[in-house]
Amino acid sequence: ESLLTFLRTEQISRISIDLRFEGLRLMPLAIRLCKALISEQYKSKLLFGDAGATALAKRDCPELSDGIMSFKQISDYSSDKSHNDLLIAVSPQPYDYEYFEAACQKYHGKVIMLNGKLDDSEVGIGSVARDRRKKFLSSWNTVYWLEPLSKGALMKSYPSDWTLFGLDPDGYRMKTEYKSKPNPE
Repeated sequence: ESLLTFLRTEQISRISIDLRFEGLRLMPLAIRLCKALISEQYKSKLLFGDAGATALAKRDCPELSDGIMSFKQISDYSSDKSHNDLLIAVSPQPYDYEYFEAACQKYHGKVIMLNGKLDDSEVGIGSVARDRRKKFLSSWNTVYWLEPLSKGALMKSYPSDWTLFGLDPDGYRMKTEYKSKPNPE
């Protein structure tokens, strides 16, 4: 619902969804998301980091196989003049950065990044990392975020603010809200 509300009301093209659960299998979730968007009349394509994940997704969901490709393959598709499709990038990693950034720069439609982790601690804190963060990573708009914490949870659900929940003996209770993502401490 957060994503659909965002798509209907905002013109921003870089959308981030994060479900920060250890061991979460993203491929089934990405396929369900793609099918749900298609049922809402949003033509969607799934993007994976490598040929292996792309092949597995095509095997698991043959009815969507024409719209499943790797970050590298999307470059050819991106040159198409119609940018009406939603691209759902499944878990881009630091080693996918070059292809993923190039595809996003070339494609002028909406891109949904699902559980992206593009920060690379190997890059360090020098000018390369600052440049990446400033020019690309900061351009993503978080529409939905859910992260369990040791004694609570952090959630963002568009159009609401960031909400911190505490875990009480009888369940989760809202503790406070933030306008922007709170500091991890």
